[in-house]
Amino acid sequence: MLASITALLLFQLAGEVLVQWFGLPVPGPVLGMLLLFIVLIVRGGAPAALRDTANTLLQHLSLLFVPAGVGVMTHLGLFATEWLPTTVAILLSTAITVLVTAGVMRMGAGR
Repeated sequence: MLASITALLLFQLAGEVLVQWFGLPVPGPVLGMLLLFIVLIVRGGAPAALRDTANTLLQHLSLLFVPAGVGVMTHLGLFATEWLPTTVAILLSTAITVLVTAGVMRMGAGR
């Protein structure tokens, strides 16, 4: 598990470095995840250890919402003044996520 977490963190670091070097307008972890995705496609899949580690992390994903909840509570005044753009952004991103997820599931069901 330690090797898999190290690999995940190294991909995140690679994404951060590339974003800083090239001044890209995307978060480093997102670019790192894209790099990992490309490597896994080239390899033909994820190794069992990486798959098990990822599944373990996903089981505890709800813990990652605690800092976000604290951030929302800290900036409640900002949300009170910027409620409309925040609501639109949340609704649009949720709709896009649902549509993309449905499309991916349909593509996977065709196999």
